[in-house]
Amino acid sequence: MGLLPSIKMAWRSIRGNKLRSFLTMLGMIIGVSSVIVLVSIGRGSSEQVTSQINQLGTNLLTVNVMNSDEVKLTVEDMNKFRELSGVKDIAPIVSGRVNVKQGTASAQVSLIGTTASYEAVRDVNVSSGRFLSDIDIEYRQKIVVLGATIAQTLFGFGDPVGQYVQIDGTSFKVVGVLASKGGSLGQSGDDVILMPLSTAQRLTKTMNIQTVYIQADKASDVNFVMVEAKRLLAHLFPNNEDSYSVFNQQDLMETVSSVADTMTLMLGGIAGISLLVGGIGIMNIMLVSVSERTKEIGIRKAVGAKRRHILLQFLVEAVVLSSCGGAIGVVLGFGVGQVLKSVMGMTISYSPSVSLLAFLFSLLVGVVFGVFPANKAAKLDPIQALRYE
Repeated sequence: MGLLPSIKMAWRSIRGNKLRSFLTMLGMIIGVSSVIVLVSIGRGSSEQVTSQINQLGTNLLTVNVMNSDEVKLTVEDMNKFRELSGVKDIAPIVSGRVNVKQGTASAQVSLIGTTASYEAVRDVNVSSGRFLSDIDIEYRQKIVVLGATIAQTLFGFGDPVGQYVQIDGTSFKVVGVLASKGGSLGQSGDDVILMPLSTAQRLTKTMNIQTVYIQADKASDVNFVMVEAKRLLAHLFPNNEDSYSVFNQQDLMETVSSVADTMTLMLGGIAGISLLVGGIGIMNIMLVSVSERTKEIGIRKAVGAKRRHILLQFLVEAVVLSSCGGAIGVVLGFGVGQVLKSVMGMTISYSPSVSLLAFLFSLLVGVVFGVFPANKAAKLDPIQALRYE
């Protein structure tokens, strides 16, 4: 018997037991669709974060202080950073968590104390009102600029500009609201409050700068400025290299991409386990099918069917089952991805190569787990098979 008649016979057998065949394919359907959906989510998240990092600009450096007991960056030190060759501007940061209240609405949000240069360095825009100014920092003004999310939380759809909020019991005037920028790395860029650096230092009771954003004149100067910044820090704080870090957007992007790729691989591996489970289901059903059709196998052998014909028949049936399940899984995976994208607003990035690989893997599973039942059927003694009840 040729391949085409074997496929037709396998299809008739599957159609003759529709429910059992569907339940057998279900493992493959879930496995293939899970691989496609989870890998697409992982790739989409990676691309979204990469895009958000790129929006900050390729000429941005970040200095982070991990141990403020050893490294105490002051406002005076900021002038030394500003004087480095190739530096366009800097934005020092003092941060913390504060409780903010307006009327009956309250929330705990991130506080960023900074200077007027933050607007250009971090490429933020004000949707209403104004941003911080140099005179606000000089006179320690009790003013704030609200992120889009916290503005809506406290004031609903009203205009917060000119209103007052209570931050840790102190009244601050709202002078502006930031345009929405979304979130990245698990943090919302809209759930923040910005205030003058000098005011934030008094509120948080610390004079130490925790983060410095350094903007280079152009992208080609970033590596040079990075070396200069590290040299300055090494001069200011000798033998404390482990207490601070300096990185650029490319370093951050590579780190995030590495983590995202690992997570995507892990998600794909977890989903791939269900493909193996589906293969075990196929083998189990094929063994049942061999037992049910023992007499049929005996008759075929009695009329001249060879061992390879019986082996091909049951192997083809297993592959047809797995391929049908794989094809349905591919369609279902794309369908679920579209639902997550349109309904839940998730970023989905399909990979044709992953989809094809998942489908081909389902075929391979059908072959691997179909060999044992097919071999068992092919080895049946025709006389014993004819006498089987």
